[in-house]
Amino acid sequence: MNDAGAVLIDTRGMRCPWPALRLARAVRAGADGTYYVVMADDPNAGSEIAALAAANGWTMSQELDRIDIRT
Repeated sequence: MNDAGAVLIDTRGMRCPWPALRLARAVRAGADGTYYVVMADDPNAGSEIAALAAANGWTMSQELDRIDIRT
């Protein structure tokens, strides 16, 4: 996916729930339709962010330590 205009949220080194909390904070401050890239190395971050995305109707894709979110 093209990262131009994406909001990067680097949570590498942080343990859950921090990656999901940082994403939620960024989304609250952003506009609808914003594209977010979360960099996370906690193995539980993907499942926590997937649950957050599902609860809010966001689309999500994940590859290694990168999670892409579209609100």
